[in-house]
Amino acid sequence: MDYTLPQIASQVRRDIVRMVTAAASGHPGGSLSATDFLTYLFFKEMNVTPETWRRSGEGLDQFFLSAGHISPVLYSLLARRGYFPVEELATFRRFGTRLQGHPSIERGLPGVNQAAGSLGQGLSVAIGAALAKRMSGDPHTVYVLIGDGESEEGQIWEAAMSAAHYKVDNLLAMTDWNHQQIDGTTEDVAGLGDLYSKWSAFGWTVLEGDGHNFASIEGTFKAAREKLGQGKPVMILWHTEMGHGVDFMAGTCKWHGKNPSVEQCAEAMKQLEETMGDFAL
Repeated sequence: MDYTLPQIASQVRRDIVRMVTAAASGHPGGSLSATDFLTYLFFKEMNVTPETWRRSGEGLDQFFLSAGHISPVLYSLLARRGYFPVEELATFRRFGTRLQGHPSIERGLPGVNQAAGSLGQGLSVAIGAALAKRMSGDPHTVYVLIGDGESEEGQIWEAAMSAAHYKVDNLLAMTDWNHQQIDGTTEDVAGLGDLYSKWSAFGWTVLEGDGHNFASIEGTFKAAREKLGQGKPVMILWHTEMGHGVDFMAGTCKWHGKNPSVEQCAEAMKQLEETMGDFAL
């Protein structure tokens, strides 16, 4: 059966909430805010399949998750895309499994290109991968997702300068701009300010899109592809809502790193359509 992108996204949101509930830990808020545009990325945008994927990324598009704490959305998308069995989602955060709280390469989970979790580092890794592709004549694209709270890390801006200086124009970075982080809003914690102006001033081509509207997501990715190869790295700023899709989680930092109760999980399931079949917990 063919599923629409909104149907896939709804199932991914179910997976996220059920995974963190069963594990009694995890990060649902940012996972839910990034679900829609990452669903498009994995199911429509990237030139890589479960059958062709290899960690070297040679001859393929690559994706790096810098904000590694939102691993639930990555694991769900990989499973639903066919990289590993959906049933394995039930092992999230269990000791010794492949689905650790932050993505790990130690146990060779398909689809994970690099360990993540130390915030601020993923953009630098993605730049290195993009430069490697350029040096080897590989025409494919490197994608990376960073968080807006993560953008308070100094290494993000050192990497931003480096990418512009070396004209890394096969790099498409994305920011999940949901305005929330663990301790409050990004403005209250560190005054993040106007990210569009900041990335532009650092020498990047910058686009903005509605990260929950699939027409906007499709159009923004199309516009971003057209900007690649023109001497500048590209940044998409996705306007999103923390906890999107579950009304009691939406728009607040309270669910950055908090698991729902069993009762709250059941309430969330009433709000989210089951389309591709739940896994057994």
